[in-house]
Amino acid sequence: MDPQIYITGSGHTRFGRLSQTLEELIVEAAREAIDEAGVDPAEIDAIYLGHFNSGLVSDSFASSLVKGADPALRFTPASRCENACASGAAAFQAGMMRIAAGKARNVLVVGAEKMTHRTTEDVTRALAGAGYQNDPEEAALSFPQVFGIAARAYADRHGDPLDAMARIAAKNHANAMANPLAQMHKPLPYEFCREVSERNQLIAPPLRLSDCSLVTDGAAAIVLSSDQGHAASASRRVRIAAAEQVSDTLPLAGRDLIAFEGPARAIRAAYEAAGIGLDQLDFAEVHDCFTIAELLIYEAMGLVPQGQGARALEDGTVFADGKLPVNLSGGLKAKGHPVGATGVSMLALGFRQLTGQAGEMQRAGAEWGLTFNMGGAAVANYATILQADRA
Repeated sequence: MDPQIYITGSGHTRFGRLSQTLEELIVEAAREAIDEAGVDPAEIDAIYLGHFNSGLVSDSFASSLVKGADPALRFTPASRCENACASGAAAFQAGMMRIAAGKARNVLVVGAEKMTHRTTEDVTRALAGAGYQNDPEEAALSFPQVFGIAARAYADRHGDPLDAMARIAAKNHANAMANPLAQMHKPLPYEFCREVSERNQLIAPPLRLSDCSLVTDGAAAIVLSSDQGHAASASRRVRIAAAEQVSDTLPLAGRDLIAFEGPARAIRAAYEAAGIGLDQLDFAEVHDCFTIAELLIYEAMGLVPQGQGARALEDGTVFADGKLPVNLSGGLKAKGHPVGATGVSMLALGFRQLTGQAGEMQRAGAEWGLTFNMGGAAVANYATILQADRA
């Protein structure tokens, strides 16, 4: 990648049911990222905001809300990026491309969503707008129902995934206990996640409540800089070794949903662009909107062959003390999923891992990390590889 592009600072609000407005969340995350980077706000050349919205808030023109972080940002170009649940990664790639094109040296990227003030029904309906609307049968599906279809298809082809899905839920809730920014600080035992009960009801058969990510408020931010910009003097920096996007068709019809071809292509392209293999990764933050999605991402990453996702759990690979821990933050499942913020959150926490600032989540000596942010049912797929810069 030429020029070399780095993350030089990160910001991250708590995730959860929060009292702050969308604007307050955006400003909080942006200020923290600017402060941590130590960049002069007047030297920021562009702003990109990842924000899905879909009617969740009345702020339909939110890009300039970022300017509340500092008066020096007043006339800085600002744009909003939307690509469903991958809106944050879309904002990140837009900022990176502006630097690569020579039109900026330092870019502020923010992702944010305000969701919990709306009913579950309202949120479900808003998110469903990211599905295919020109077929009545598909338009009637919620995303829990879409991933319920995926879980049933997996069972028909490869065997029942429900036990593995319960282990994923329990793993990610356990990981979130070490993340002070996570929405859920409550361990969910495997046995609880495995069984349907009054407290763990079926949501979209066979998905249980414990298989579904959370409705969340929150924001995250990063500062991107070239080696001709702030990165040259930054006290901490992490190199963007690869950033790849693969987009599939929107209708489910005609696609093999559980093959996860878009995610697999994006992740393979990222390995190739970074010049590394799977074995060099030290951690991954991936899009576990539903536990079946994380299981399919294991296969898309190449951890295991198709249909054998459970092996990555059985041999301990993806646990916090395993060879390649997945979702040390708790993932969307327990950290939370404020839609526009999710992709930026992965990058912000990846930056903290690779600069030794991850606290109890820290993977000792981490050098390489993968983030994978997905919009829709494997439609918009963004894979990024981050490399520690120890110079």
